[in-house]
Amino acid sequence: MPHTSPSSTHLVLIPSYNPGVKVDETVRNARANWNPVWVVVDGSTDGSTERLLSMAKQDPGLRVIVLPHNQGKGSAVLTGLDEAARLGFTHVLTMDSDGQHPADLIGEFMAASRAQPGAMVLGLPKFDDKAPLIRVYWRRLSNGMVHLETLWSGIGDSLYGFRVYPVAPLRTLMRRHTWMRRFDFDPEAAVRLCWEGVWPVNITSPVRYFRADEGGVSHFNYVRDNLLLAWMHLRLFCGFLLRLPRLLPLRLSQRRSS
Repeated sequence: MPHTSPSSTHLVLIPSYNPGVKVDETVRNARANWNPVWVVVDGSTDGSTERLLSMAKQDPGLRVIVLPHNQGKGSAVLTGLDEAARLGFTHVLTMDSDGQHPADLIGEFMAASRAQPGAMVLGLPKFDDKAPLIRVYWRRLSNGMVHLETLWSGIGDSLYGFRVYPVAPLRTLMRRHTWMRRFDFDPEAAVRLCWEGVWPVNITSPVRYFRADEGGVSHFNYVRDNLLLAWMHLRLFCGFLLRLPRLLPLRLSQRRSS
C-alpha cells in the first residue's frame, strides 16, 4: 500500500532518463515508502514518460515533471530542487530510477536527515557480486581523491546517488557553478557541500546491478564519463588548494566537536 501521509519538508526526487521497465517498479516501491515522490523525466524517449504520467494521474502522492530534452542528471535534480524550494520543502532524497537503490531504506534516511537537518545523509554502498569490477576500481580511485579534497571529512562514498540533501545549500551551490550537471553531479555536490560545512552522515545501503535480461539499463560510458570525472577532480583539487587555509581550521573544529 502506498505511503499516504505526506511530508511537508522531505520528498523523494528521482531523475530519470530512458530507464527501461525498472522505473515502474522503482516508483511504486518509492511510493510504498514515502509521500511525496517526484520524478523528473530528463528527455526520455523509451516510452517511460507516458507510463509515469499515467501512474501520476492515479496517485496524488506522485508528481512527474517532464523536461523537453536530455540535460543530464544534475540538471534534472536542479529542476526538482527549484520546484521543491518554491513549495517550501527543505530536503530531497535522490535515488536512481533503474531499481539499483533500496526504496525500503527511504524512511531510515529521512529519519536521519530529520535528526540532523544541517547534514547530508549519504548512502554507503554494499555491492552485490554483479557489480562490474572496473566500475568498483574507478569508484575507489574517485573516493580516494574525494577524501583528499575534503581532508578526510567522512564522505564514505562519492558516487552513490542514494542520499538526502538539504535543498537550500545545494541549490545555492548549483546556481553558483555551471558544473555538476551530468555524471559529475554526485561527487562534486558532496565535496562542495562539505567545503561549505554541510557534514556527511553515512548509512550502509545495498546496491544492485541488473543484467540486461533482468531489465537493467546503464548509460555509463567508460571513456566519456571517466574523462568527465578526471576533469572534475582536477577542478576540485585546485579548489581544495585555494581553500586549504580555511578548510584546515574547519576540519579541526569538526574533529573536536565529534
